[in-house]
Amino acid sequence: MTTPETIDAALERLARLHPKSIDLSLDRIEALLDKLGRPQDRLPPTIHLAGTNGKGSTAAFLRAIAEASGEKVHVYSSPHLVRFNERIRLAGDIVDDARLKSAFDRVEAANGEDPISFFEATTAAAFLLFSETPADRLILETGLGGRLDATNMLDAPQCTLITPVSLDHQGFLGDTVDQIAGEKAGIIKPGVPLILAAQQAAAQAVIELAARRLGAPVTAWGKQFRAYPERDRLVYEEEELLWDLPAPALQGPHQFVNAGVAIAAARACGYGHDAVREGLKSAIWPARLQPLKSGKLAAITQAKGAELWLDGGHNPAAGEALAASLGQMPGAGDRPLVLIAGFSVNKNAAAYLQYFTGMAARVIAISFGGGRDGAQSAQTLAEAARSVNLPAQTAAGLIEAVHDALEDYERPRIVICGSLYLAGEALALEGGQTVQSTPG
Repeated sequence: MTTPETIDAALERLARLHPKSIDLSLDRIEALLDKLGRPQDRLPPTIHLAGTNGKGSTAAFLRAIAEASGEKVHVYSSPHLVRFNERIRLAGDIVDDARLKSAFDRVEAANGEDPISFFEATTAAAFLLFSETPADRLILETGLGGRLDATNMLDAPQCTLITPVSLDHQGFLGDTVDQIAGEKAGIIKPGVPLILAAQQAAAQAVIELAARRLGAPVTAWGKQFRAYPERDRLVYEEEELLWDLPAPALQGPHQFVNAGVAIAAARACGYGHDAVREGLKSAIWPARLQPLKSGKLAAITQAKGAELWLDGGHNPAAGEALAASLGQMPGAGDRPLVLIAGFSVNKNAAAYLQYFTGMAARVIAISFGGGRDGAQSAQTLAEAARSVNLPAQTAAGLIEAVHDALEDYERPRIVICGSLYLAGEALALEGGQTVQSTPG
């Protein structure tokens, strides 16, 4: 039987094929896919998603809608939280070790000694698996950007979708929102419908111009559709359509927006009211304002009457959305809010944390292992929190931070936040596992 250690070894070998963890180009993966027989040409109807915030949640709604209609669905997403296998879902199931290892072996054999980035190699493996496993739908998330992202190898997906664009990964995508939007718009294809979430004006202009140049019809938030909460339900509107739907299963007011974008894409792909209704109720996406109710950390907090939540958002827009969600939660004014925060070295912690000034009682700063670029030190993060007038201290790790919060506050609402890598550590701890570290 293939063991997790064998997968770890394969991931390490793939990482050594190219010296850079991120090196945006399509030349290498195009050559590799040609050697593999162009599996990207044998995929089921595909929804290709790009964007800065909300990709994962929107994809989760789309998957749930498609499965509610009776379809078998492939999904490609990144990064993973605990195990690499989470990135590849084949006809509804997370890929098993044996099939994943076989795909890696074939990718390595086809690539030979040619340079290839980790994400390109693993994306090629995913395309192989998707092409060989019957399914009705592929939901394909970009890894970084869009124009030069390794997933951008399909000539004609069924539709493309761009979630809200904001500042993130500036070192690779550009220093301004309009520059980043131009990179995201690279997934738009000639004549292929584009579903466009609400955008800042600069991003909206760039994306719509790209769509016009390619003759891609645009269905845009606020123009062709919108969605909003009403009496604990979701209302979805188009010019000649009004659907009264259940509230999204994923928590937070921003999930009504993500759900609305997913519904627009679902309608463009032919899904009806019943599938949408059931999909909204059944969508699952870990580490997106997720309550932790089992495991070691949950047991510690529950014994003290506290709440424990987990959110993997890591850029300023995600911080703003999380603060808004927490501000609307029942008991928001009654429970002290304590943030246990960790950030990757390339993230602007102060810009994220500023939305909690006057709201959070304290930030407990920690570091974490793994991650593509490494983590900020706890001391650096605590200084960032203090720079936006948030009381802050450091802790050695998650368990110590939870104990500190419980010692200093009565029945607090504790939120672990700031990084998907930190979220993975929390979920691994809850499940008695170890996070599978990868460079991309």
